[in-house]
Amino acid sequence: MRALGKSRRTSRTVTVGLCAAACAAALTAAAPAQAHGTGGTAHWELKVSGTDVRFRGLSAVSRDTAWVAGSKGTVLRTTDGGASWRDVSPPAAAALEFRDIEAFDARRAVALTIGEGEDSRVFRTDDGGATWTESFRNTDPKAFYDCLTFFDRRHGLAMSDPVDGRFRILSTSDGGRSWKVLPRGGMPAAQEGEAGFAASGQCLVSAGPRDVWLATGGAARARVLHSADRGLTWKAADTPIPAGDPARGVFALAFRDRAHGLAVGGDYRADQASPRSAAVSGDGGRTWKPAGGPPASYRSGVAWLPHSRTSALAVGPTGTDLTRDGGRTWRTVDTGSYDTVDCTPDLGCWAAGEKGRVARLER
Repeated sequence: MRALGKSRRTSRTVTVGLCAAACAAALTAAAPAQAHGTGGTAHWELKVSGTDVRFRGLSAVSRDTAWVAGSKGTVLRTTDGGASWRDVSPPAAAALEFRDIEAFDARRAVALTIGEGEDSRVFRTDDGGATWTESFRNTDPKAFYDCLTFFDRRHGLAMSDPVDGRFRILSTSDGGRSWKVLPRGGMPAAQEGEAGFAASGQCLVSAGPRDVWLATGGAARARVLHSADRGLTWKAADTPIPAGDPARGVFALAFRDRAHGLAVGGDYRADQASPRSAAVSGDGGRTWKPAGGPPASYRSGVAWLPHSRTSALAVGPTGTDLTRDGGRTWRTVDTGSYDTVDCTPDLGCWAAGEKGRVARLER
């Protein structure tokens, strides 16, 4: 945005689910402001990234492997749980701003830079960042790309703020090696001033092979748009998160399946309150209800805890909040600054943000 074996498998699933529940319980027990943690509680453990750039792009592959992308064209990768980071920044992107990255494994990733006109680009690597290919460069001065998402290793989408009154969607069917603009006929008209927020790489998210959701703000109403056919047609739903200002709206979404979703946001200005900063949906985003006890401040990132039907984390510049009831109520569990959060099936949760901050959830 211009402002910003069956029995063995069953046993393992039960074990991981119990671990996720234990992690959520430990987080609940943690005292606020416990950035490093003591006494065995779950906590964010800061990792030394070796840079002071702001990371708004994050893709967690596992507890060991994660990618972060941010300002000054910076992309880092770890394969040892954050003990060390390799600078794998594309040489051609030094003057650009990365805001989203989607990694398939330790070697393959697709990253998005934002900005007006040619500043919006997509890069892909197949060798762990040793080399990158620029697979898309925006040539429309009216377009401004914010986020991208993948359904699988081949199929993905990227979204731009409205062009001629409608959000623009890019599509790839070859893992981000090539892109095409989808027809605009299936996209509802945008509101005056409506756009996405390139704050955490979570304004466009997917669940399953075909469902995708797009978060908006800046207009009279903060909305979530949903497509069940990989971006060809969309339906819009209002959310209770306040908008009516370029700095307000839905900043991030997370769906644990095609029905159950969370939305967080608010007003990103530090001197402005953010009431009703979270909402929840149980019908695939067709309707949204306000959280009864939302985070106290603006939140820019959100992620479900792995293998949990009720627990999730939301992050922002003033801290981290935990829900254990599917998004109805939230409790602050850490006051460290983070912009984005991502979790993996092997119970790896990562967060990243300003001043080179990267952390992994430890217990």
